Amino acid sequence: MSHGAGLVRTTCSSGSAFGPRAGAGQRGTSTSEGMLDPVYPRTHGALLKVAQMVTLLIAFICVRSSPWINQSAYRYFEVVTICNLIMILAFYLVHLFRLYRVLTCISWPLSELLHYLIGTLLLLVASIVAASKSYSQSELVAAAIFGFIATFLCLASVWLSYKISCVTQSTDAAV
Repeated sequence: MSHGAGLVRTTCSSGSAFGPRAGAGQRGTSTSEGMLDPVYPRTHGALLKVAQMVTLLIAFICVRSSPWINQSAYRYFEVVTICNLIMILAFYLVHLFRLYRVLTCISWPLSELLHYLIGTLLLLVASIVAASKSYSQSELVAAAIFGFIATFLCLASVWLSYKISCVTQSTDAAV
């Protein structure tokens, strides 16, 4: 078994906070040079993230505003909704402020795909538990419905993230 010289490729940047070409060229020549992406909030992925955050926030508020009958079921629902909300907000900010250019050691499409896979599964379980323990209280029924809507939106994000991370990588490898 021989260990010949091979190519080791790393994507970690040793440049400044604004990338390796931060001081090169004229400043302000293009909108793509800044840290804020003005186009991202209008993309399908960003609008989907905003819809997910809104539905998760509504589901969380519905649970918090109701008298609970089953404490453990709704604590789990609260934890899952707020954790998903925080992570979706984090990915939104990563794309909005183009932090993926600075933190190149992380595979952002793959990490987003894994987050959505795990988060969607946990949200589906939490929504099923919340629906089964709602006992016809309107706030808890509304929370479960918004939980299922958020689950559906997260499934759409799983599909979008899969399409971006896996299909794009397989077509790049074929070229």
